[in-house]
Amino acid sequence: MQNGKRVRGHTLAWHSQQPGWMQSLSGSALRQAMIDHINGVMAHYRGNIFAWDVVNEAFADGSGGGRRSSNLQSTGNDWIEVAFRTARTADPAAKLCYNDYNIENWTAAKTQGVYNMVRDFKQRGVPIDCVGFQAHFNSGSPYNANFRTALSSFAALGVDVQITELDIQGASATTYANVVNDCLAVPRCNGITVWGVRDQDSWRSGDTPLLFSGGNKKPAYTSVLNALNAVPTVSPTPPVSPSPSPSVSPSASFRLRNDGAGRCVDSPNSASANGTLFQIYDCHTNPNQRFSYTSGRQLQILGKCLDSPTGAGSGTRVQLWDCHTNTNQQWNFNSNGTVTNGANNLCLAVTGTSNTSTVTIASCNGSANQRWTRA
Repeated sequence: MQNGKRVRGHTLAWHSQQPGWMQSLSGSALRQAMIDHINGVMAHYRGNIFAWDVVNEAFADGSGGGRRSSNLQSTGNDWIEVAFRTARTADPAAKLCYNDYNIENWTAAKTQGVYNMVRDFKQRGVPIDCVGFQAHFNSGSPYNANFRTALSSFAALGVDVQITELDIQGASATTYANVVNDCLAVPRCNGITVWGVRDQDSWRSGDTPLLFSGGNKKPAYTSVLNALNAVPTVSPTPPVSPSPSPSVSPSASFRLRNDGAGRCVDSPNSASANGTLFQIYDCHTNPNQRFSYTSGRQLQILGKCLDSPTGAGSGTRVQLWDCHTNTNQQWNFNSNGTVTNGANNLCLAVTGTSNTSTVTIASCNGSANQRWTRA
């Protein structure tokens, strides 16, 4: 701190590596011990820690997407909420983060479980400011190109996202660069922490996962440096004209209701940042579900346009982006109820029927999840 460096606090509540006396507690006694610990530690460092990992690794691995079985979980399902509310009172200036591993793959059940918790917290006013992605990539949990989607999806909820414990088995220079570029492409990704300096000191030294071996820089070091020094490349193609949108009057507003789900296309929490990913949610009359259709075949919402990322294929999520005249923002309403994109002729689709199901483009088949009504 004397050298102007910011310090991150890790971690206040965790099921692992608890002292013996804490492991012997249960119920209300354990809950109070957690509260007292958070208050005591945060009071001691108040004003010196810019961000805290308030809760660490509370979700289970596997296909269930639920909470981990632990002594803290046994005190009640609200224990994470209590931890965050306690932390906000203890140091109102600190950023409060949830941190976990194996949540980097957007399609994983664990990722979706954490996403739903964060979304619920934001909707109910539970104080959470950031989500930490540990990013321990290895053969059992490899890097996936949809990591950027995971980062941007969480960021669209209104939280910062940070890569907190990065190491990569074999230290692939390409993968390290990909991870850095993923963060740089998401405006709310504002931190990358590598989980050690030298391979010899790593918790997984046999995987040689870090940027240095002994005192020597590895190729991964150079790839990270080059990525940080380069201008990041983002997926949407910029407008071909300086005019931000066609000079046409928008039509009367409407909602896009999916015939199969009975729910409407929705910008989460009224987010209007470029790259916000759409979902479906119970239909309402708020502006984050109200579209207008222009003579240029754009679907405008919140002052921007529904956008299929340039070069996107089937399964890609649609996003919000500054309006321009390229065909990836042109949409055709068809007689069978489908809506096709002008750039790729893929159909607007939804991946499920429940709230927060994702909105994508997909190969057209005319099924109910691809049919839409202007309501």
